[in-house]
Amino acid sequence: MSGITETTQFLTFTLADEVFAVDIARVREVLEFTTLTVVPRTPDYMRGVINLRGSVVPVVDLRLKFGMSRTEKSVNTCIIIVEVEQDDDKVVLGALADSVKEVMNLEPGQVEPPPKIGARLRTDFIRGMGKHEDQFIIILDTDRVFSSDELSNLTDAAA
Repeated sequence: MSGITETTQFLTFTLADEVFAVDIARVREVLEFTTLTVVPRTPDYMRGVINLRGSVVPVVDLRLKFGMSRTEKSVNTCIIIVEVEQDDDKVVLGALADSVKEVMNLEPGQVEPPPKIGARLRTDFIRGMGKHEDQFIIILDTDRVFSSDELSNLTDAAA
C-alpha cells in the first residue's frame, strides 16, 4: 500500500485550495519566501536558486509541477527545504508552498492508498490519501515527485 505502517508525523502545507503533506523526517526547515536567483533555460517549475548557508539550493514551484497556476508571493508563501533520495544520492531542494499549516500525526488507519486513475496519469508520487477531520490530505512521496532526470537537471542548473 502506501508504506505507512505506524503513526507518522507529516508537515502539511497548501497549494491552491488543496492540502498536501510530506514526511517530517524529510523536511530540513521552512523558510520565509526570499529573493530567488533565476537560472536561464531551466524548466518552468524551477523558479530559481537560493543561497542556504553557503550552498546553492534549487527552488521548485510545486504548483507548476502539478499543473496548477504559478505560486504568487503572499505573506504566507514559504520555501520548504526537503531532502530527496535519488540513485543513492541525497539532493536538497526547496519547494514553494502557499502556506504551511501544521505538523500532524497520521495513524495507518487514517491513510488510504493513492487513487488509481488509469495507466496514463502518473500518481506514483502520491504515498497515500490522509483523512483528517473532514478533509483529504495528499501525502507526497518526496523521492518520486521528480524523476532522476529532472533532479539531475535541477542540480546541474543549481551548480
